[in-house]
Amino acid sequence: MKGQVLDLCQPNEPEDSSLICTTNLWYCHAKNIYFDFKNFNPDSSTDRFREDVFKEGEVGGHCSFKKDLHKSQGKNKSPLQSWFAELEYFTSLPDKPIQAGNCDVVIQRPTIFMKLDAGINLYHHFCDFVNLYVTQHMNGSVNTDINIVMWDTSSLSYRDFFSDTWKAFTKHPIIRLKDYAGKRVCFRDAVFSFNPRMIRGLYYNMPLVPSCVGSGLFKAFSEHTLHRLGVKQDNHSEEEFRITLLARSTKYRKILNQDELVGAMMHVPMFKVKIVDYTWQMPFLEQLKITHNSDIFIGMHGAGLTHALFLPDWAVLFELYNTEDPACYSDLARLRGVNYITWEHKEELFQEDEGHHPTLGAHAKFTNYAFNVDEFMRLIYKAADAVQDRRRNPLFKKSLH
Repeated sequence: MKGQVLDLCQPNEPEDSSLICTTNLWYCHAKNIYFDFKNFNPDSSTDRFREDVFKEGEVGGHCSFKKDLHKSQGKNKSPLQSWFAELEYFTSLPDKPIQAGNCDVVIQRPTIFMKLDAGINLYHHFCDFVNLYVTQHMNGSVNTDINIVMWDTSSLSYRDFFSDTWKAFTKHPIIRLKDYAGKRVCFRDAVFSFNPRMIRGLYYNMPLVPSCVGSGLFKAFSEHTLHRLGVKQDNHSEEEFRITLLARSTKYRKILNQDELVGAMMHVPMFKVKIVDYTWQMPFLEQLKITHNSDIFIGMHGAGLTHALFLPDWAVLFELYNTEDPACYSDLARLRGVNYITWEHKEELFQEDEGHHPTLGAHAKFTNYAFNVDEFMRLIYKAADAVQDRRRNPLFKKSLH
């Protein structure tokens, strides 16, 4: 992600406003910024990312504004890539909005604005959380005494299956933009977060070079989140292997001979096997606890494999079959720094049919699979060897306890 920091609106005296952004307005930090939401009606649209909320003079601050430089930053204007649409009509105001009494509400607490991807999908929602973590570091603070405002221009409900995660970042409830409708609102300190689908972003749209393995950022994000949420390692024997198999209660990508595979693993005394189905009915903190106490985590291609972020350092992610999407979770495992394996011999698996995507037709992701037991067990032993190698490596010894 290349770019530079641009000083778009400079303060000249105390209590002036300011606006500093990265190139293309991927991220911005504003002081004493003014928003006029008097004409904002979230009930009038089902569009979560409307671009017509503000007109000239309805967003801005009292500062020396570099209008031409600002206008040139619209190249990535897009709902989940940039803040250009929301700040396109930023204006240098004639008076300091707070001192002039132009604000119906003045928000004193530092605030982070976020445009969220998808609260019902673990992979996409953690694009939000990873970028929030990066944003807090960009801002130089991981303080939880902050407001987080969901920049959603509709009044639609937001189904958030992983809402417990917010507690790692703020001790206050998430605020909806509609709470400010009809008001003129000033924020003393406001940050516009990195967005979840930025070009060359984290981790969505992020191209990896072959040598990129074990990102310190992703390890730090994992440790930060687990620590803040109180998820820890249980006491365990290093002679055993805790294996978690992620079952699917969905229509597609089921393991047709799951019982047969589980039975084969259970015949090995050193394998301690747990079968889980991470649905919305299982509390997310319980899911994290199970994942973080797994040495080998097995699952079909799907958002549930985002749990790779929270595996221990010595663990292996076993994507049983990648359904012809080889990079997604292998890249994520590489970023997190855990070992990754997947099915190696396609002739040793059985595909139920050609797959039935509602619009694309035949597709490998839209069917179910059975797997050769002997080949499966060969890969399980391969994963166990990788776990044991790391357990014996002095670099990983400290994280075992």
